[in-house]
Amino acid sequence: MDTQAVDKATRIRELNDAFRKSFSGGKILMTAAVCELPDMVKAAALQRVGAFEAFTKDNDPYGEHDFGFFKLVCRTFYWKIDYYDERCEFGSEDPADPKRTTRVLTLMLAEDY
Repeated sequence: MDTQAVDKATRIRELNDAFRKSFSGGKILMTAAVCELPDMVKAAALQRVGAFEAFTKDNDPYGEHDFGFFKLVCRTFYWKIDYYDERCEFGSEDPADPKRTTRVLTLMLAEDY
């Protein structure tokens, strides 16, 4: 990977980590199955997303910290971050540029994926 690509991946990772830990600077979505869970389970799941650090080459091949999974109350949860333009109409042309990107984190159950 060239230096520019590494720098871009590092910037995307920093932006994703900041968003994932604060839920500020983007949108949070939950699938219908997650929305049906008790509030305390949803709150615990969101806390797990913010605290997630189990990134490996297998689940994070580009080093962008844009996907993760964990077990909670005997269920497997997935979360992912997608990059859209400012109006959420199209994909972002540059996920490393927060002025041109809206991050959308989706929390789902494994069976939703």
